Amino acid sequence: MSRLAQRLHETRTRGQAALVPFLTAGDPDLGVTRQLVCAAVEGGADVIELGVPFSDPMADGPVLQRAAARAIAAGTTVARVLELVGEVRRELTVPIVLFGYFNPFFRYGVDAVARDGAAAGVDGILCVDLPYEEATELRAATRDNGLDLIALLAPTTPPERARRIAASASGFLYFVSVLGVTGARAELPPELPRLVAAVREVTDLPIGVGFGVQRPEQAAWVAGFADAVIVGSAIATLLEGTPREERAGRLRDFLGSLRDAMRAAGR
Repeated sequence: MSRLAQRLHETRTRGQAALVPFLTAGDPDLGVTRQLVCAAVEGGADVIELGVPFSDPMADGPVLQRAAARAIAAGTTVARVLELVGEVRRELTVPIVLFGYFNPFFRYGVDAVARDGAAAGVDGILCVDLPYEEATELRAATRDNGLDLIALLAPTTPPERARRIAASASGFLYFVSVLGVTGARAELPPELPRLVAAVREVTDLPIGVGFGVQRPEQAAWVAGFADAVIVGSAIATLLEGTPREERAGRLRDFLGSLRDAMRAAGR
């Protein structure tokens, strides 16, 4: 069992959902990102999603687009993100998932990103714009290097397709809560529990829900039917409006509020 799968198994066994914050690597620079990863763990993060910035992040809303642009302007590359993971691994054992788009992985080399990622301490890869049918090379590379390949499912994914996607994935499944791009939502779709329950009919993999969670009460609600609560845009919005010297503390407090709400809600 991989480190990522083990962590999700542990939280599930305790009757809890995992808290998974998303951070754009390199925003505003990699030094601050390292501080934020440590603060996230202190705030209760069970898994870290580390975003590899891309110039055309088609699945992301404005706040994460701006974060990616700042990271690229700061010189963030796949190679430098992997260096950051290696540095973090000297201090932390938290599972780390690289979240990115295929272009940067392709430019770096599909086999190389899996090999070097594993060597640095990456636990899984999620390639947001790579369809199931086109992912053969990345599936082989992650499998050969002991990494989990996390797959995305949407509310519109038919059951049979969800079954095929789940059969080729590992670690967990990322269920997109809404159609459209990332971004905090005032309200989450009331049919989410039913949609997640339908996915459970075709797989035993843990299911994480992301896109839209921004408040503790939303995180608590999602924790009641999902195995992981993924939070990205709300974090980016918080950090964007905070002086860099205060960001680690603000992130730690915010994640702590989500974690407390999730634990109080139970499963």
